[in-house]
Amino acid sequence: MLDLTFACGGYDRVQPLADGRVSVEGVNLNMLRLEPEECFWRMLQNAEFDAAEMSLSSYSIAVAAGDDRFVGIPAFLSRSFRHSTLYVRDGAGITDAKDLAGRRIGVPEYQMTASVWTRGLLTHDLGVDVSDVTWCTGGLEQPGRVERQPLKLPDSVRVEPLSKDSTLSAALVNGEIDALMAPRVPKVFRKGKGVHRLFPDYRERERDYFERTSLFPIMHLVVVRRDVLEKNPWVAQSLYKALAESKRVATTGLADLPALRYTMPFLLAALEEQAEVFGDDPWPYGLEPNRHALETFMSYLQEQGLLETPPKPEELFSPTTLAESRI
Repeated sequence: MLDLTFACGGYDRVQPLADGRVSVEGVNLNMLRLEPEECFWRMLQNAEFDAAEMSLSSYSIAVAAGDDRFVGIPAFLSRSFRHSTLYVRDGAGITDAKDLAGRRIGVPEYQMTASVWTRGLLTHDLGVDVSDVTWCTGGLEQPGRVERQPLKLPDSVRVEPLSKDSTLSAALVNGEIDALMAPRVPKVFRKGKGVHRLFPDYRERERDYFERTSLFPIMHLVVVRRDVLEKNPWVAQSLYKALAESKRVATTGLADLPALRYTMPFLLAALEEQAEVFGDDPWPYGLEPNRHALETFMSYLQEQGLLETPPKPEELFSPTTLAESRI
């Protein structure tokens, strides 16, 4: 048995792996439950784990730059719509997305996956060009956050870091920035500090967006260190199969249980709406069911100045995970 350390977030879809209901063939699994920001930083900076959850954007940029330390697995642990993550300051005169043109918008990192998807939404769905905005980067609640990878951006893209002692939340309140894209809900919004969502009707907008585009944005995949796979090439398929089975175990039959598994009073209604919109599997793994989303994302990386030549989706993943055996 191979000892393998796998770092990822604490999701329901990986819980069966963590509690032993699902195992990885041939592996003694040591799971570390880390917040995504820490997981990505430690893997990109030091390759600390045998396998880890990884930002789709950071990994794609690394692959395009020739950084071959990691090999992807098409198990997409995080997906999220981004309409709910745009915040504006009360009284800033921003009532519609088009009002963002010429403004200063805060993002934790220009290259982060959520930022890429949000800019794609603004450009292709809402009529706001990337070059019409100044993108201000920094920590949401803690000062000093920097891009996790060096960037080479065209002159048409304006990115400015906040002052070293500032945060995005504070900058939004004091007027240093006009709007904010925040994957985490800002504390100033929760506390009612003069901040509101640009799209309070985000749920309806997100459903409409999916029904028009078939896009449920992918945020994170899983990567394995290349040196691990060179010694144990079977690990990619074993881990992929286990992740797929873990998701299946976690999500099967939730709407049929006699008692609510999660502390969500309207869980049944949410599950039934989910089935109506997404069908049997709202969270597909594998390359082909996600090709459209991946190709769309690669085109966004290119048009936003993050990559000159984005990789093809096939180039992101271990070849052993792209085909399954049949009986």
